[in-house]
Amino acid sequence: MTLDFAAILTPQYTQWMLSGAMTSLALFASAWVLAFLTASLLVAIGSAPFRPAQFTVATFVEYHRNIPMLVQIFVWYFAMPQLLPDAWTTWINAHNSEFIFALIALFLNSAAYMSEDMRSGLRSLPREQMEAGRALGLSYLQTMRDVLLPQAIRAALPPLINQSLALFKATSLAMAIGVAEMTYASRQVENETYRTFETFAIASAFYVTLSFAIMALGAWVDRRNQKAAGH
Repeated sequence: MTLDFAAILTPQYTQWMLSGAMTSLALFASAWVLAFLTASLLVAIGSAPFRPAQFTVATFVEYHRNIPMLVQIFVWYFAMPQLLPDAWTTWINAHNSEFIFALIALFLNSAAYMSEDMRSGLRSLPREQMEAGRALGLSYLQTMRDVLLPQAIRAALPPLINQSLALFKATSLAMAIGVAEMTYASRQVENETYRTFETFAIASAFYVTLSFAIMALGAWVDRRNQKAAGH
């Protein structure tokens, strides 16, 4: 069987795959921002000298780190609507419920991993910095936000880059609940054309290209960080 990329590079199939690529990027970007913000909040709460808060954060992290990502997506898509008020479910169903629930599952899972990376970075800092911040009149949250978390994030930059890469690749799992991202679109094209190799070769090229772009961006940020730190 000869290869025929022209069979899948028609305007219709190209549009499907471009649309899928844009959905993958939108899902990744939205999930990354929400995950980063949530992870920062988890670190601040989990580091507070309040055992119930520490237990709650630890439970959240352990759940998301020990349950397969696909199962988490299924829980949000199939199970959570049964627990939500009818008005909420109606609104979500009217606004692309597949994308919304996939987004929630992805960013919560990634936040759990990112928070652990940030927490490791936080542990590498001298404990006296918290005391110094409080002595200057800053509250606990202000000290975390303005003094400790920025340093913890810089210290945890390499693993955070790895988590960003993992999150991007995990967006492909959203196809399981019907999100029309790149893998879903590729499957559609393959079903229409029966050109399996060509279709998934293009999909693979998309994932490889974006993965290298994320790694390159992360390496650039890391170099700037080290230069700013005087290393």
